[in-house]
Amino acid sequence: MSQHYEQVGVAVTCRSFEEYVRMFDLREQRLEGRILDIAGGASSFTADAVAGGLDAYAADPRYALDYEVLIREATEEIAVSAAKIAKLADKFDFSYYGSVDNHRANREASLLRFEAHFGQPEERAKRYTAASLPHLPLESDSFDIVLCSHFLFLYEDQFDYSFHRDAILEMMRVCKPGGTVRIYPVMSLRWTPYAHMDELLEAIRGAGGSPGFFTSKLPFIPGSELGLFVNL
Repeated sequence: MSQHYEQVGVAVTCRSFEEYVRMFDLREQRLEGRILDIAGGASSFTADAVAGGLDAYAADPRYALDYEVLIREATEEIAVSAAKIAKLADKFDFSYYGSVDNHRANREASLLRFEAHFGQPEERAKRYTAASLPHLPLESDSFDIVLCSHFLFLYEDQFDYSFHRDAILEMMRVCKPGGTVRIYPVMSLRWTPYAHMDELLEAIRGAGGSPGFFTSKLPFIPGSELGLFVNL
């Protein structure tokens, strides 16, 4: 049996607002202004944030799909990922979720909240943009906080260094001066650190960003304690 999480293609994710706060080590007082969740998939972060009075938006190429198709894909992915995690349960940190079953239930609850919000035509048109890194159809300097969860470095085997560099520079472009970009985790699905981090940090500095690392409060994946931030 493989000793790491095997994935073909990019999975559609379903994570909650609370998971985002823990993953990105966000503090409530920092969640101000316009917030963008890139590669948001079917996560309920935007729906949960808006329900809490925040000004949140999401971008993902799957938002171009028919509503029913996206929900079906997300539902199927929850089942597939739960089976994979169950086989490797001894490798993961369940201190937050408690168990494999609770982890799956959390995903299912998140999907339901996303489904309810995304299913409202006015909210879908306003809050959700069909877009793929490294080119976002969004205005420069338009968001105070830009987040990217479980994409980028996680798929190091599928995307080369130039993609990661261009993707992060694009995230910096849409972030306002004084804002912050946060990416989590900084490791691959093989559970190894991103191989070109030093080169990437130099590119970020060269583009005017101030990069560093934060400690996640939700290190579910083995060795995933760190995330990358870029202050503008």
